[in-house]
Amino acid sequence: MTELGRFAATGRRKTAVARVLLVEGRGNVVINGRPWDQYFPRPTSRMIILQPFELTQTMGQFDVVANVRGGGLAAQAEAVRHGITRALLTWNGELRPVLKKAGFITRDPREVERKKYGRHKARKRPQYSKR
Repeated sequence: MTELGRFAATGRRKTAVARVLLVEGRGNVVINGRPWDQYFPRPTSRMIILQPFELTQTMGQFDVVANVRGGGLAAQAEAVRHGITRALLTWNGELRPVLKKAGFITRDPREVERKKYGRHKARKRPQYSKR
């Protein structure tokens, strides 16, 4: 979906799904209707969100409006980063090699392995006693 100066994309990580809208602006970031520094208190999460802009030298050119659901805060930050990357690609396809090299285009396929019966967790077994 691209209107004049608006670029939308979806980013995912684990069970977190982020719907991201890039609007040409001054660099404001709003997540779930709240300023991003309130939504993501950890500076690491905020750094993750800005990585695509730093890499492509587009810092401060776009306002980000994102709705995120599911997962934890770290997965949500990476989902927003994935969405921003995809939206930047709809804006300018020539940024693809730079973003691809950084690994931001590929969705991280790792998911939580399900717990199996007879086990404590997905792989942890009960203690074995030989005698």
